[in-house]
Amino acid sequence: MKKMIVVLLTLLMITAALTACGKAQDQSAGSNASADTSAKTAETTAAASATQTAASSTGTKLSQPNEVVTTANVTSNGAINATELFSDRDLKQTADLTDAVYYDLSDNSNITITKEGVYVISGSASNVSIIIEAGDNDKVQLVFNGATISNSSAPAVYVKNADKVFVTTVEGTTTELTVSGTFTADGETNTDAVIFSKDDLVLNGLGTLTVNSSDNGISGKDDIKITGGTINITSTADAIEANESIAIADGTITIKTSKDALHAENDEDDSTGYIYICGGTFNISAASDAIQATTIAQIDGGNITASAVEAIEATYVQLNGGTYNLTASDDGINATSKSKSQSVKIEINGGDITVNMGQGDTDGIDSNGDLIINGGTVNVNAQSPFDYDGQGQLNGGTVYVNGSQVTELTNQMMGGGMGGGRGGMGGDPNMNGNGGPMGGGFAR
Repeated sequence: MKKMIVVLLTLLMITAALTACGKAQDQSAGSNASADTSAKTAETTAAASATQTAASSTGTKLSQPNEVVTTANVTSNGAINATELFSDRDLKQTADLTDAVYYDLSDNSNITITKEGVYVISGSASNVSIIIEAGDNDKVQLVFNGATISNSSAPAVYVKNADKVFVTTVEGTTTELTVSGTFTADGETNTDAVIFSKDDLVLNGLGTLTVNSSDNGISGKDDIKITGGTINITSTADAIEANESIAIADGTITIKTSKDALHAENDEDDSTGYIYICGGTFNISAASDAIQATTIAQIDGGNITASAVEAIEATYVQLNGGTYNLTASDDGINATSKSKSQSVKIEINGGDITVNMGQGDTDGIDSNGDLIINGGTVNVNAQSPFDYDGQGQLNGGTVYVNGSQVTELTNQMMGGGMGGGRGGMGGDPNMNGNGGPMGGGFAR
C-alpha cells in the first residue's frame, strides 16, 4: 500500500512539472513572436520615416541668413494710396528657413507643392515645372538657390492656387528660368509665361533672377509685386504683365522685350490694371511700351531709363518723384482713354524728367485730356514738346524745351484746350497739386 501511494505521488509530481514546463515554453514563444512583430513594425516605421525625410530633404541645405528688409517709400496722397500696398513679408528679402523643405531639380520630374511653407530649390534640370496647388489661404515661398530650369513648352513656375506666392533669390546666386518653344495650354488656361500665376505673386531676394521667354516673361492674373533682387527678362511678348496691378518698391530690373515691358490690364474690366513704382532701378528696351497701365501709372520714385515706342502710357499718369531718361519714337509720356473710371490726365508734381523724341510726328508729353505741371524738372527734346486736348497748366517746377527754359506750355494740338500757359483755367478742383480721384481706393 505504501509503495502504491509513493508511485501515485511521483506520477502527480511529474505531471505537474511537465505542465509547468509547457506553459513556460508557450510564454517564451509568445514573447519571441511579440518581439519579432515589434521589431518588424519598428523597421517599417523607420523605413517610412527615412523615405519621407529623403523626399523632403534632397536639396542643398542653407544656413539661416541675416534678415534684410527693404523700405518702401510709399505715399498716401497720390492718385493711388499706397500706404498698405506692401506687407512686411513682401519687403523682407530673406526667408525664414527654420522649417524649410529642400529640393534638388531632376530632369522630367515636376515638383508639386500642396501646402503652405518655405521651399528651397537647387540644381539644374530640363522639362520641369514647379507646380503650386495649395489652399486658398496658404502662403508659399520658393527660395531659389542658384537653380536652372530649361523648358520647351511649360512654365518653370506654375501657380494654380494659393493665397500668395513669393519667389525669392539667395544672395550671391543666379537662377535662370527659360522656356524656348510654344507654350502648351493647361485645359482652358493659357499658360503663356515662364512664371505663370493665377494668384498674388511677390518677387524679391538678394540674388539674380534671369527669365528668358518665347512669349511672356512673368504673368500674374492678380497682383504682382517686386521689392528687391536683380531681375533680367528677355521676352518676345510682355516682360511683366498683370491683370490687377504691378507694384514695385525696389530692385534692379533690366528688360528687353518685343512688346511691353510692364503691362497692367484686365480685358474684362477696365476699372482695374494700375502700375505703382516708388523705387528701383530700371533699364528697359521695349518694341512697344515701357510702362502701360489701363487706369493709373503713378511713379513716386526710382531711376528709370527706357527706350520704347511710348515710354509711359495710362489713362491717368502721375509723376511725383524719381529720375527719368526716356527715349521714344511716338509719345514720350501719353495719357489716353483706356478706362472709364479715370479722367484722362498727365500730372507732374516732382521728379527729374528727361524726354528725348525721335523725328517725325512725335510728341514729348501728350495728353488726350489735361496736362498739369506743378513741380519737378522737365526737360523735353522734341519737335512737338507738348500736345494736350484739355487744360494745359504750368503751375510750378522748371521746364526746358530743346535746352531753353520756358514759362508757358505750347500746344501742338491746334485749338486743343483753353488755358494753355502758366496757371491756365479750369483745372481739376480736386487735385490741388496732389492726390486724385482714386486716392485711397487702390490700397491692396
